[in-house]
Amino acid sequence: MHPITHAASRPDHAAIIDAATGKTITYGEMDAFANRMARWLRAHGVGHGTRVGLLLENRPLYLQLLWATQRIGAMLVPISTRLTAPEIGYILQDAECALLLTSSAFTETAGALAESSPDVQIVDVDDAAFTNDVASRSAQMVEDPSPGQYMLYSSGTTGQPKGIVPPPPPSDDITAPNPLVGLAMMGVGMPADGSMVYLSPAPLYHAAPLGWCSTAHRLGGTVVIMDKFTPEGALAAIEKYRVTDSQWVPTHFVRMLKLPEEERTGHDLSSHQRAIHAAAPCPVPIKQAMIEWWGPIIQEYYAGSEGIGMSLVKSEDWLAKPGTVGKMLYGKAHVCAPDGSELGPGETGLLFFENENLPTYHKDPGKTAEAMNDRGWMTLGDIGHIDEDGFLFLTDRKSHMIISGGVNIYPQEIENLLVAHPQVLDAAVIGAPDPDLGERVVAVIQPVDMAQAGEALEQTLRDYLEPQLSRVKMPRQFDFRPDLPREANGKLYKRELRDEYVRLAENA
Repeated sequence: MHPITHAASRPDHAAIIDAATGKTITYGEMDAFANRMARWLRAHGVGHGTRVGLLLENRPLYLQLLWATQRIGAMLVPISTRLTAPEIGYILQDAECALLLTSSAFTETAGALAESSPDVQIVDVDDAAFTNDVASRSAQMVEDPSPGQYMLYSSGTTGQPKGIVPPPPPSDDITAPNPLVGLAMMGVGMPADGSMVYLSPAPLYHAAPLGWCSTAHRLGGTVVIMDKFTPEGALAAIEKYRVTDSQWVPTHFVRMLKLPEEERTGHDLSSHQRAIHAAAPCPVPIKQAMIEWWGPIIQEYYAGSEGIGMSLVKSEDWLAKPGTVGKMLYGKAHVCAPDGSELGPGETGLLFFENENLPTYHKDPGKTAEAMNDRGWMTLGDIGHIDEDGFLFLTDRKSHMIISGGVNIYPQEIENLLVAHPQVLDAAVIGAPDPDLGERVVAVIQPVDMAQAGEALEQTLRDYLEPQLSRVKMPRQFDFRPDLPREANGKLYKRELRDEYVRLAENA
């Protein structure tokens, strides 16, 4: 399955819709552009294995460029639009990119990169000379096509971002089955008859949106792209475009649930058949509320950009085992103690995955070795347990653990409680330096209404948490701010917060 086959059989079927404008790209148009762009890339020195950086806002062209690189064996390097020029420059140099495709929205950044990375060719895809050059090339299938891949960079939440080099493609045939396609069809239940309308509200430079959007195209579906997530816009898009499938993160759910009742219920969502979510454990009350609202169409999966394992749980099983991220569909999960021994059902430890296809971290054998154990299993750094029925539960990330007074505290538990409170829009719990405890638990809160921030709200939250938390887990400090450093994919940049409190302690 591949867009090529759909372009041949159904050239007029919608491949991409821009949710903001309604602009539609058909499979025939997407295929023609991919071939023209692939020829342009080859003419500019891009061949098998060449790294091509992509710094672009959410728009149909993003996926069109992806499919172009996929045809000539190139390695696409998606770059977060949130990064600064020095951070982007680091990725370009580390990935050894020969080319950066960007847009007029990043003119200033591109200027800075031209000075810091003079060996990288920088192309503005909005430039008329570029668009005319691409348009002048043949739309026929390129000679000697080969499957491309993409190299994702970690978010850098715990250090310098690292490139994840995927294992080689299973076949040289660009139309060969993709493992995610099988998971989408057999696990999630996505159709392959072209009836799927898939909504992508998240930035395309992330692993999940990129992977699921390309999978939807392999299945012949229509991908609806939001330029930026808003809860009202997402609900409106489901209604307007008769969306059947969608992908979310818990932060999206929280934002939608905090809408006024009339806005939540004012849209026709009857077309919506499957909603998948991941990126972070979803607080139990939040997911319960979403299932009550949308019905049992919500499926949760757990995976990482490294692609070493994937679990899945449907609403029915989740309701029977609230908080689970499901059973493994791909890869075998193991729970290990600090000494490396494997733990039994119900015992909490570091999760490792057994898989014959393992990635490596680009130019960082130390990080690759650090992620492996002596059995050849790989970890993403998550803590959790597997119950007697084989269902996986996540506790938190190892790197987020707070050690206060010698006690290990996992902040995810506290955050999940806080975001369920009606006066809280977002919450981050971190460990701040403390002369007596080593670290003290700090809750950084984004209230629904910033005007409510203060001692009264703090006391309200303490009273709310007290019956649900042991005293050692209770935040010793509450801070309020209008927003938190969270990626659009839902990932919280805790390092930024921790670094802030470290600096405050050093300057005290």
